Amino acid sequence: MLRAFTAAALLLAGTPALAAEPVRDCPLATAPLSVASPLSDVLMHPQGPAALESVAPDLVSGFTRNFGGGGLPPGFANILSVGSLLEVRPDGGSLRPALAAKLSVLPIDDAFTIARCARYDHDRPALPPADGRPQVLVFEKINGFRDNPSVDAARARLRTIAEARGWQIVFTDRGGVMNEADLARFAVVVWNNTSGDALTLPQRAAFRAYLEHGGGYAGIHGAGGDPVWFWDWYADTLLGARFIGHPGRPQFQTATVSLVDPQGTIGAGGAKAFPLLEEWYSFDRNPVAGGAVAVATIDEKDYQQIGYRSESLSMGYHPIAWRKAFGQGPTAGRMFYTAIGHRPENYDEPHAAALLAEGIAWAMGQRGTKPHD
Repeated sequence: MLRAFTAAALLLAGTPALAAEPVRDCPLATAPLSVASPLSDVLMHPQGPAALESVAPDLVSGFTRNFGGGGLPPGFANILSVGSLLEVRPDGGSLRPALAAKLSVLPIDDAFTIARCARYDHDRPALPPADGRPQVLVFEKINGFRDNPSVDAARARLRTIAEARGWQIVFTDRGGVMNEADLARFAVVVWNNTSGDALTLPQRAAFRAYLEHGGGYAGIHGAGGDPVWFWDWYADTLLGARFIGHPGRPQFQTATVSLVDPQGTIGAGGAKAFPLLEEWYSFDRNPVAGGAVAVATIDEKDYQQIGYRSESLSMGYHPIAWRKAFGQGPTAGRMFYTAIGHRPENYDEPHAAALLAEGIAWAMGQRGTKPHD
């Protein structure tokens, strides 16, 4: 049982949500605009586009039309900052001070707070009654890049895994599920290719407390793939590494996946290594240096680590799936992340599917469990 998540709290899970009120407690609700702000926030401000135009007229060409510049999900502008656009321009450094000054003086009123928080929610979903089986929650709120084929293929595989292993599985795209009472019943929360900041400040606190008091997290592919993060704890402590890109020449390449968990805790159906065609993520650091245990690595000699801008994405030692405990003993929380999962076909690839299943089982605390016959 999760410490501090009481039976009394669990009884509240069916309590109807209050009448919908505008969300005002999103993480950046009243923060001044800056070059570190989500691009969508700047674009939705009544004076934001003009401020950008006055300093860098072509900085956001096409974003309002093609990339969700209005801020509502899904939108690629929700996972970029103004600064991230400046970084790829030769004149970005010289433009930054003037743009920062322009953005910092834009007024933040209640109407703008409501607009920038509109992609968050307080909606508490009606969860089906727990039926006595181990409980799995799949979180699918996506405010950034939504790759429907990946999400759908992962959902189908998760249903199959749950049926084979005797788990009750619940799916939701509502951030309101992140509360003490609802989280208390679940052994693990699987983030299915989530992208974009999705939780209000209280929801962030509830999820973090859940994990730090014995809960489990399993992240799939896009859940670790945003180019810009607006929740440092999630990127730096939970994941322990930040996405820096994937190959673009070509995007999908075959590499050898090696199973390296030193305790053999998480494997891939007994395989030691297997080839896989995938979109290979690279990260800004080796998560093992932050206390994680590498579960699977890829051999960089197998493919070209060149990004879309011809930048090198080489990491050297390259974990592609890892696990980590939060705390000590039976109350320790657990996280598992696999960057495999862009190609829908890989959810049916036997080794990749087994890796996902075993990783989730470990995050649930079910070490060594196997599927039912």
